[in-house]
Amino acid sequence: MAEIVVIPEALRSKLGDDGTKELVNLINQVTRGAKEVAVELMVERFERRLAETKTELVRWMFVFWVGQIAVMIGLLSFFYNLLK
Repeated sequence: MAEIVVIPEALRSKLGDDGTKELVNLINQVTRGAKEVAVELMVERFERRLAETKTELVRWMFVFWVGQIAVMIGLLSFFYNLLK
């Protein structure tokens, strides 16, 4: 990905061609580094939220299945007592 950096004429005349190219490269490196750090931070946050969501989902699945088992035991007990 090519970054475009416009250097003002006054600065370009002071730095010269080589100095201007080096300044542009430095700016591009810093920008790339900042982008990489931001992406890493976002990935870390996403992974943390995903783990929290998975934990919450497993917890609610457990509650659901315990409730289902209790209802089934209650129904089977009711029908067993009805047939007695």
